[in-house]
Amino acid sequence: MDTTDRLASQASTVRLPHPLTGLLLSCHPGPVAAVTVLAAALGVSSGLTTGCVALVASAVLAGQLSVGWCNDAFDARRDADAARPGKPVARGTVGAGTVWGAAFTALAVCAVLSLACGAAAGSAHLAGVLAAWAYNLRLKETVLSWLPYAAGFGSLPCLVALSLPGRPWPAWWAVAAGALLGVAAHLGDVLPDIEADLRAGIRGLPQRWGEARTRRLLPLPLVAATAVLVLGPPAGGGPGPVPVLCAAALCTVVLATAFAAPRPVRTWRKAALAGTVAVAAADVALLLARGTSIA
Repeated sequence: MDTTDRLASQASTVRLPHPLTGLLLSCHPGPVAAVTVLAAALGVSSGLTTGCVALVASAVLAGQLSVGWCNDAFDARRDADAARPGKPVARGTVGAGTVWGAAFTALAVCAVLSLACGAAAGSAHLAGVLAAWAYNLRLKETVLSWLPYAAGFGSLPCLVALSLPGRPWPAWWAVAAGALLGVAAHLGDVLPDIEADLRAGIRGLPQRWGEARTRRLLPLPLVAATAVLVLGPPAGGGPGPVPVLCAAALCTVVLATAFAAPRPVRTWRKAALAGTVAVAAADVALLLARGTSIA
């Protein structure tokens, strides 16, 4: 049975949601919301006016919608072949053409809103969004699969800083921390699907490493981001010692759980995952706490 027949069979045997619901679900709403909230929070913490925060958040929202729709439309056939759940285009809930149209429309809206923040801010953000499109269309299958995530997350502090009065350049440590968080996001996003990706012929960097090695290396960019956020800003420009000590303790725990291998393995893996999530949360909190000095 080919892909078309499989989609038709699924549509005839499973009650599919409304196409509009499918369109909304195919944008990857979780990551879209998370990145948009992060950009808005960074704008607030850096001192942007309410109007500028709304503009930045809207530009990021449009960009993330375009990336999510591009991903699902481009991967529809591959997702159908792998029978992946939660993929509305692959299930036939909404047509690939509709999703492609939404992706390009969102990209155009993103361009307008981003450039409304200023030429430099808009260009930096659009570079990150276009890198994400490049990931969807080609780079996810190469050893450079991590690069679009680094560029995309690194562009967020650039967008916020260059939207401030005077259009100041973003601090190097803010861009570096964002890029490192992006690399960690890439590893964490790909980790559950490595085996399926390999069967589909996708050989990005995590797929080449394999599940076990990727799981062990995932904490490293998070720990590096913590170090950059603690040591990078000028003295007196950051949070007090308590959050710094907490972040250092979390880094120690997650490194210990990731690289040691006692039994039972399942319990240890859950501990490593929990520690990784905790370090990621601490890094985001540190980044937001440093917001007033990102430029």
